[in-house]
Amino acid sequence: MLRPLRTVLLVLGLAMSFTASAQAFTIQEVKSPGGITAWLVEEHAVPLMAMNYSFKGGTEFDPPGKEGVSNFLTGMMDEGAGDMLSAEFQKKRDELAFRMSFNAGSDFFEGGFQTITRNRDASVDLLRLAITSPRFDAEPLERVRQQFLLNVKDKEQDPQSIAWQAWMDEILPGDPYSRPDDGTEASVAGITADDLKAAHRRIFNRDTLQVAVVGDISAKELGPLLDKVFGDLPEKGPEQPKLPDARPVEGPKLKVIERDMPQSVIAFGTEGIKRDDPDFIPAYVMSEILGSGALTSLLSEEIREKRGLTYGVSYGLSPMGRLGLYAGQLQTKNESAGEALDAAREVLRKYAEEGPSQKDLDDAKTFLTGSYALRFSSNSAIANQLLAQQQQNLGIDYVQKRNDLVNAVTLDQVKAQARRLLHPDRLVVSVVGKPEGLK
Repeated sequence: MLRPLRTVLLVLGLAMSFTASAQAFTIQEVKSPGGITAWLVEEHAVPLMAMNYSFKGGTEFDPPGKEGVSNFLTGMMDEGAGDMLSAEFQKKRDELAFRMSFNAGSDFFEGGFQTITRNRDASVDLLRLAITSPRFDAEPLERVRQQFLLNVKDKEQDPQSIAWQAWMDEILPGDPYSRPDDGTEASVAGITADDLKAAHRRIFNRDTLQVAVVGDISAKELGPLLDKVFGDLPEKGPEQPKLPDARPVEGPKLKVIERDMPQSVIAFGTEGIKRDDPDFIPAYVMSEILGSGALTSLLSEEIREKRGLTYGVSYGLSPMGRLGLYAGQLQTKNESAGEALDAAREVLRKYAEEGPSQKDLDDAKTFLTGSYALRFSSNSAIANQLLAQQQQNLGIDYVQKRNDLVNAVTLDQVKAQARRLLHPDRLVVSVVGKPEGLK
């Protein structure tokens, strides 16, 4: 597991190498001598480097009965590697003052790495060991298992987690996307070292590798570094199982999970669109106006500001690899659950019929384009954005094009996407609490 490091590592999180707009830096495509491709942004003002990378094949490929194995793997990647046992590996990592993290999502298994320049070579050596030769020794495996079991138990008692899990079960029954990414108590308890080794073989291969690097390193230096870190991985992993088409259920559908609590947590939504949909940008702008979660969104204005039924409500697009969803959540007193949900339906209905005003659209464009640069506030933040662009096949020039794409959205396009995607009569709804007045 990633543990808090020494104070020197604060510089990795706090140093901000880019203060200008997102359009101010140059993205280079670098190909290593061994054929590994990465996107690079050079920034030599601060002696730091951040590298984000991912492999296709996340938690949706966890074998039946082994749900949570990809997530379990994230906790074992710094628990010893090669000939180094867990304690020795972590001591060396702390001495070198680098940061290494892993995350298992539905579609991708991701890694993050940050190092200071003077320790880069030695830190890369340790990262290479962790990626290519992780150990799954009994003592750290059981220790990490207990940590993940605690996380699973906490989520199984958390009302928001319960609501979302129930919603996924209702809208995508039986689909791998609807299984809990963290697994269940039973599945996590049964994961073995062999299961972790199999997950590592499945995930870590050069064929699905995508890399973004930002900071104090040149293109000439980066090529050999890529081969050093990733070159020993197999070119291809075992063939992934063919997953069925994701087929979301169409509502109306309502599931209530009773809990003795003063408020109800309500998750609601329908099918959405994928990121490669040609109308995604207009749909995204439409969605931001409706339910971004900000106090100025139409849902927040009606349900929070005018009626005082909730502290917050959001409703947004969630594009995934095999489908897109359009989902939201609000929390309200049990006695006002029906009123709050009816109000949300009415806002969706009116928006689908009428769309936003020109002022709503202009304000949304101003916010979306003006806030875009905030996504590029540090080396690691930029690397994260560039990796996401690769995962979504947006192209290396997307950073330069993005605000122009948003500004080009017309009122007619937004209204068309509202009519297309908003279906209050088809909502799939899950509620945790003791709600009153639900229809």
